[in-house]
Amino acid sequence: MSKAIIEEGARIGKNVKLADNVFISKDAVIGDNCEIAYGAVIYGKTTIGEGTKIFSYAVVGSIPQDLKYKGEEVELRIGKNNIIREFTLLNPGTKGGGGVTIIGDNNLLMGYVHIAHDCKIGNGCILANGVTLAGHVELGDYVVIGGLTPIHQFVKIGDYAMVAGASAVSQDIPPYCLAEGNRAKLRGLNLIGLRRHFDSEVINQLKTAYKELFHSGRPLKEVAKELLTSPIQQVRNLAEFVLNTKRGIPYH
Repeated sequence: MSKAIIEEGARIGKNVKLADNVFISKDAVIGDNCEIAYGAVIYGKTTIGEGTKIFSYAVVGSIPQDLKYKGEEVELRIGKNNIIREFTLLNPGTKGGGGVTIIGDNNLLMGYVHIAHDCKIGNGCILANGVTLAGHVELGDYVVIGGLTPIHQFVKIGDYAMVAGASAVSQDIPPYCLAEGNRAKLRGLNLIGLRRHFDSEVINQLKTAYKELFHSGRPLKEVAKELLTSPIQQVRNLAEFVLNTKRGIPYH
């Protein structure tokens, strides 16, 4: 029999496996078929979707590392079928960011990953060992970030983008693109990732759009406005991201 510590009020789904020395707070909700390994802790108002696996010594839902936090009720929502590896640290939101951190479905968070307060993570992302997301970072779907890479607060990274390991990201990375370096700059399209998901016509149109945006020498947002008329949805997505960036795009 498991020697987990479960506070009164916690809601535990069906077929959940809890190892010894797991702690689950009174406000937590654990979905069906989850597995939580030895020594992992679930704090606060944390919801974990079905089929998620949490490995040893993960700290999930502990209070934000933000000096402005004064004990308000905040929340962490984690979707379905995520893999959360050893020594990860996942924080809930803050009042200033809407009060909630959201992690979608089918993500892989490798060892020592940190996701700070008010982050929004899409579906199918892979964060390698030692990736650290500061507060208010947003990742789209199928984003891949290499190991030991810090992401500055309020940065946005678009769908299907990749950031190489040991980079440092302080500006927004558009969807479908590859970034690398300290500080990270765009190096082209994430072609390996794109070939897993899109046909050659979409990729060729993205190649043309990328060249027009970042190599033509024309004003970036002027080109982006023209690309909004493209018949290819992914090209329009890229253009909209460029038009809406708040932190700028590191393409020079």
